[in-house]
Amino acid sequence: MKEFYRFIIANFKKLSFGWILTFLSSFGQTFLISLYVPEIIKSFSISEGTFGAIYAGCTVTASVIMLSLGHNVDHKPAKTVTAFSITGLAIASILLGFSYHFAVLIIAIIMLRLFGQGLLTHISMTLISKIFDKNRGKALSFSSLGFSIGEAILPILITTIISFYNWRIAAICSGVLLLFYLIKLKFTNLDHFDEQLISIKGNSTKKMVRNYKEIIFNRKFGIIMPAVFAVSFINTAVFFYQYIFVEEKQWSVTLYASFFTAYAITRFAFSLFGGVWVDKYTAKKLFRFYLIPLNIGLLPFAFMDSILGALAFLILAGITTGISGTVKTAIIAEIYGTKNLGAIRSIFTMFMVISTALGPLLVGLLIDNNFSVSTILLCLSILLILVFFNSQRIGKIDE
Repeated sequence: MKEFYRFIIANFKKLSFGWILTFLSSFGQTFLISLYVPEIIKSFSISEGTFGAIYAGCTVTASVIMLSLGHNVDHKPAKTVTAFSITGLAIASILLGFSYHFAVLIIAIIMLRLFGQGLLTHISMTLISKIFDKNRGKALSFSSLGFSIGEAILPILITTIISFYNWRIAAICSGVLLLFYLIKLKFTNLDHFDEQLISIKGNSTKKMVRNYKEIIFNRKFGIIMPAVFAVSFINTAVFFYQYIFVEEKQWSVTLYASFFTAYAITRFAFSLFGGVWVDKYTAKKLFRFYLIPLNIGLLPFAFMDSILGALAFLILAGITTGISGTVKTAIIAEIYGTKNLGAIRSIFTMFMVISTALGPLLVGLLIDNNFSVSTILLCLSILLILVFFNSQRIGKIDE
């Protein structure tokens, strides 16, 4: 780890840019948006199921738009694409605060998902992958820490503002905070990122679409995508309904909430370990094993009567989630190269974002049809086992 610390210190200025973007992406992530949901439902007099369907539709819409914008990071200046995305996310947050009409609410949610979860994360991981080759794993793992820190800090900040004022003020304050970062961005030198740009100017829309089709129907995509999809699908689905699962098992909600500290610590630690291991063993080797902890963790959560089953799940899920932040981008860079990484990664990001919409939607349907917690989690485990065996084909890609 000493080598890791030396690397961070030597490259802190470059790495901090990637870290701040993943941190700011929190404003478009489900964990933060969910804090507004109870008040949104009351304000618009809609049911949880209706909002869930709206949220899924907005997320899928954002992922499709993402496909047409993601390639810009390959040929546009880093400051330009970053400023565009942060401005979009700021406007989305302010729109959410002023969403007195249903149409405005839908536009705000689409923009939050597009610019937050989609583009800011995409820009961070793509630029960091391009500029760091030898130490890509360490660089990506440090940048991904922004997710963990956002999860730790921002919910406290947002809930405090909501409790003292209301959810609309909290959303507007989020937008203003993002606009303030634009001032700092204006004076930030990002020339070192622009040196890595590969011009793809002149590519027509038809050519881009043809290239996307070639990627999607290639064997490489069929091996990598299911694993990328499954982790986001399962994590979002389980965490979205976790308190329903806990209550059905008659566990203490307060005690379960306290266990999240273990999840946060584990995810944080394995985000760092994952970067070191990727550089030491390559992402291709790590890709074959990183799904195992999450799969094992689903079983005690499903079948143990003790709440310790939930603790085991959170710790094991933290391991896979922490490692995946680095592996998912590093494997794409290793397999496809970095020439058009922005365009290629945008396809994977689109499907990942779709998975975060489908997970809660499909699990919600199972809950509505009276499937038990054990049955639902067992189904997710079986899905992950199938994906795991598919991921073992990664070693045959170059054959």
